[in-house]
Amino acid sequence: MRCAYSLMVHGGAGALENVKDEKTAVRYLDSIRRILEHGREVLSLGGSALQAVEQCATLLEDDPIFNAGCGSVLNEDGRVEMDAAIMDGQNLLAGAVAGVDGVANPVQLARLVMTKSEHVMLIGEGAMRFAEHCEVPRVPANYFYTEDRIAQLKEAQLRHKMMLDHDEAGDGVSEDQKYGTIGAVAFDSNGNLAAATSTGGIVNKRKGRVGDSPIVGAGVYADNETCAVSCTGYGEEFMRTVLAKTVSDFIFMQGMDASEAADAAIEYLRRRVNGRGGLIMIDNEGRCASRFTTRKMIHGWIEHAGETMLSF
Repeated sequence: MRCAYSLMVHGGAGALENVKDEKTAVRYLDSIRRILEHGREVLSLGGSALQAVEQCATLLEDDPIFNAGCGSVLNEDGRVEMDAAIMDGQNLLAGAVAGVDGVANPVQLARLVMTKSEHVMLIGEGAMRFAEHCEVPRVPANYFYTEDRIAQLKEAQLRHKMMLDHDEAGDGVSEDQKYGTIGAVAFDSNGNLAAATSTGGIVNKRKGRVGDSPIVGAGVYADNETCAVSCTGYGEEFMRTVLAKTVSDFIFMQGMDASEAADAAIEYLRRRVNGRGGLIMIDNEGRCASRFTTRKMIHGWIEHAGETMLSF
């Protein structure tokens, strides 16, 4: 029996950069819409959930307005260190990379870890050696050095702080900031689920810092028996609560639907660690849900092959 596909993508939680600037808001939402429509085409033509999330995450990484891929922020050394993961709900296979640079699309490298290695996660030099083995093209360092990212790093260094993507106050807890992560979740016509998450992390972060995005169960999770989840926010809080798996457990153990599980997980995130961020999810019946503790989360969805919806 064929199912009506569903798809969700997000471009980060928090507030839009220059949210009072209508052109900037439109720029974000136009990109989300375009990527959702691409995913719709993949799924409507019979493509798998795994294909859809990889392609949507790749397009998000290719848009410099988002903090992933070419739009990644810079660490304390002025370098890019990117994290990404992808998971197949059909068989619980997953691949992840952390602390990589010189690769245009970390989510594609994560997919190769899943399909062409014996491992789930590779990091740093080892991940780059694997990329070379798989003949993944390298991009020059200046591919990532946009004027905005260089300016953000200089501002953070002047304040002697780490800053999150588009953080104007620079205090690390401002509600005006945008937590930079991108993600996608999908439910295909065969009833399979998949999820992908990718990020450049935190401006001026310590070299070697890894957040929740590449951690299975924290920033990403997919299981056909329950749901597919992609998270965005302050990664340490999502790691400590294992939030993506917590969402799945609410469905598996308590029989919740997508909306109920999202509510319960975000309440747990807020209650236990006062966590900042949000999540998108699709349950095993193709129902979409999103929740966040920040003022906004840039995201969009197509539920059961219906209308394209956008929110921020």
